[in-house]
Amino acid sequence: MHDGELTSRSKPTMADVAAKVGVSRALVSLVFRGQPGASQETRDRVFAAAEELGYRPDNAARLLARGRSRTLGVMVTVHQSFQADLVEGIYPEAERLGYDVLLSATAPSRDEAKAVEALLSHRCEALILLGPNAERSALDALGRRAVVAVVGRRVSGIQVDSVHTADTKGIRQAVDHLVDLGHRRIVHVDGGKEPGSADRRRAYRAAMRRHDLPERVLPGAHDEEAGMTAARQMLAENSLPTAVVAGNDRCAIGLLHTFGRAGLEFPRDISIVGFDDNHLSHLSHIDLTTVHQDAAGLAQAAVHAATDRLEDETRAPTEIVLDPKLVVRGTTGPPRS
Repeated sequence: MHDGELTSRSKPTMADVAAKVGVSRALVSLVFRGQPGASQETRDRVFAAAEELGYRPDNAARLLARGRSRTLGVMVTVHQSFQADLVEGIYPEAERLGYDVLLSATAPSRDEAKAVEALLSHRCEALILLGPNAERSALDALGRRAVVAVVGRRVSGIQVDSVHTADTKGIRQAVDHLVDLGHRRIVHVDGGKEPGSADRRRAYRAAMRRHDLPERVLPGAHDEEAGMTAARQMLAENSLPTAVVAGNDRCAIGLLHTFGRAGLEFPRDISIVGFDDNHLSHLSHIDLTTVHQDAAGLAQAAVHAATDRLEDETRAPTEIVLDPKLVVRGTTGPPRS
């Protein structure tokens, strides 16, 4: 190697730039960090040499050397379609603020603890957890190790930010819509232990009591199988309800599938309401009435909650609540007389 020239197999380094310009590596480092100590002429020569050699400063290494990675770690459950909508919103907002995003997925063979530890091992400065099921105490302990924002679950009084939709308000809108259509026998298929499910279940019961109507909650989960199971149970009984409020859109799609295969039509025979307004609900053959969650708004709020605390260590965790909106489509209508 002569006069700073590189072989085709070598990656240019800061030392190569220094050799080509004829200055010390320390001086080149000052130039790339934008610190004083070099004349404008020297700076111009350093940048020209870097351009000629194809050298690019390793921003990740530089940030880590300063104790910063400017990377947000996101824990996601890949089979939850609404979480995919959230991820789509997280990327552009994080990049706009100068942060990279690293994903780590949970799966039946990979629990939340493993997904989180993978993010921490890659030096993520803050964590955004989408719909975690972890105990409050575990989330609090994690929040004392790193900046943590939880999305889709109401948690307060612990060391994490909470970003979620007003689930109670959304379910109340759904029940009120069905009652206004004339429904009186309205069943709720809940989400079991899934995030937000307890609030939605309580909201359903409160709304039905407010209308002086009988309550009925069937156990479920946030997936299609739970909807299919609940539909089979209702079909096996003497009489069907006139409407069902599902714990989320995936559960609602399971209800639509099984009721449809049994020959029922929507909304002529039964009305169905979901919760999330994920991208599948918009499809014409599904056309699901559902409670809309602002995925882009939740994503942006989570990114800001995390980055604001990274930039200001004195900032306390906050709870951010976004309003839902009922979107009426083709799966709800007046009950058959």
